[in-house]
Amino acid sequence: MDIYKYIDYTLLNPTSTERNIIDLCHVAKRYGFYSVCVSSSYVSLAKQLLEKTNVKICSVIGFPLGSMATASKVYEAKQAIHDGADEIDMVINLGFLKSKNYVSVFKDISDVKLAIGKKPLKVIVEVSELNKNEIIKACEISLDANVDYIKTSSGFSKGGATLTVVKIIKKTVKDRIKICASGDIKDVETAKKYIDIGVSRINVSSDFKIKQTA
Repeated sequence: MDIYKYIDYTLLNPTSTERNIIDLCHVAKRYGFYSVCVSSSYVSLAKQLLEKTNVKICSVIGFPLGSMATASKVYEAKQAIHDGADEIDMVINLGFLKSKNYVSVFKDISDVKLAIGKKPLKVIVEVSELNKNEIIKACEISLDANVDYIKTSSGFSKGGATLTVVKIIKKTVKDRIKICASGDIKDVETAKKYIDIGVSRINVSSDFKIKQTA
């Protein structure tokens, strides 16, 4: 198993500098990671750095809270694609979900998906903020909105992926949506455990112990 082909190498710290993004892309190219995941303001820079490589560019939108207006998310997603993003990761509106305003949750997701066309969309459901039934509901709405991935976490909340919650997501979406495990994955052995239960992508940051398989 080439674990690196599963990895979205991520840097979303609000104080990240251009030098940090350059370093991120250099590491991604060196190890052949699937993608880098950056804020929308850095998509253009990443595009320049990764031109003529197989490393894809993922941009987060509505990040990390997910509570901004749908129109704002749509605009940011379109701009990120224009600047060179290959994929979009969006945070759902957790307040709408907890209010049981499922129509607005669906519209929020589906409007972004329609805006980016065939580009893959990952929906971040922020599992640490939801109970089991809310996680299941978020997955069901995402199914209806024809998204490509359920992503467990933004990395900016109180917890990340767990094997238990990924199994709940997998049982709900089956093989209709792929799963991206994100949060608290810091080594190859942990990443492999998620892949073994059906995860298609692993989101990690700079504290991931790369040299274990180098």
